[in-house]
Amino acid sequence: MPEARWKGGAAPPDIAARCPYQRQVHGEGQGGRKIPDVLCAGCDYNFCVKPLTIYTCKLTAEQASALGAALAARNWQTREVPYARFAFESPKANVVFYESGKLVVQGKGTAEFVEFLLEPEILKQAKVGYETVLNPELLLPRIGVDESGKGDFFGPLCIAGVYVNEAVIKSWADLGVRDSKNISSAKKIGELAEKIRKTPGCVVNVVAIGNEAYNRLYAKMKSVNAMLAWGHARVIENLMGLRYQMDPPPVKAISDQFAASKDVIEKALMAAGREIELVQRHKAEEDIAVAAASILARDEFVKGLARLEKQFAIKLPKGASAAVDAAAKELVEARGVEDLARVSKMHFRTALRAQGLPEPPKTEWKKR
Repeated sequence: MPEARWKGGAAPPDIAARCPYQRQVHGEGQGGRKIPDVLCAGCDYNFCVKPLTIYTCKLTAEQASALGAALAARNWQTREVPYARFAFESPKANVVFYESGKLVVQGKGTAEFVEFLLEPEILKQAKVGYETVLNPELLLPRIGVDESGKGDFFGPLCIAGVYVNEAVIKSWADLGVRDSKNISSAKKIGELAEKIRKTPGCVVNVVAIGNEAYNRLYAKMKSVNAMLAWGHARVIENLMGLRYQMDPPPVKAISDQFAASKDVIEKALMAAGREIELVQRHKAEEDIAVAAASILARDEFVKGLARLEKQFAIKLPKGASAAVDAAAKELVEARGVEDLARVSKMHFRTALRAQGLPEPPKTEWKKR
């Protein structure tokens, strides 16, 4: 059932729970503006519901083909989007289906598109507005943890943690909190990060490992996964130290499973971190708490990289690419290897190429 609030003021607390007879209608908002309402056919209470403006899901190849045909038949306009199999737009909504199999719908017409086309014709199921009824665990108080900078040669490694509860989750309904990898604009990342930090009831923590500290840790640990485990554990422990600010206390901490063994983080946790259930799973960023953490971690990474660019007066590209190789070589030629170590992760092969050193043979990765 959609989140509802009584149009005439504070809703009687038990109304939404006791009235299963609800249907969506259109009512008048302030200034005559049309807003979606829920009119209860059982008791005639009228609720105002926040409109859905973004929706994501996975589609099979068959579902994607059917959706593309349905949009073309309705004369939706096609458009070019990087890494997309197809993309359509209308005056009310944009629809993008990515090579990964992920569908993203955005715009003021999102709810109408999902309820009247996607669900009945493609997915053959109705879920919009009923997510928390179908899966009550979505509202449980919890901590989400994620990192940014792991695959970037330049810049720090940043790990962030975010505590959410039911009120926080509901307040983000229209905010567009999602995995930071699906947000291409650094400006948008910064805006979302600021809103996340300022959300009442939300508690956050970020551990940023600068490049000099990163290189020392790597020399000691000899493993990126071990460093990630250490960083995730520190963030969880830092947040557990702030649990007096959390109402109610978190029931679990969720993070992406970045290592073959799930006990990598558990072994790095100390007493405070072991007081909470740790859940590690692939694609954990689909959880809103982990998605929020990914945004804070990326924001910290982007800001850290910008500070390095200003300090060393050189452009430091993100990721690992030919442009990154060129920038690394330029920095070594202009300032020496010592400064390269201050802005980069020296175990990357990029560091060897920048110094004109031979690269060791690549070892084939094999699943254990």
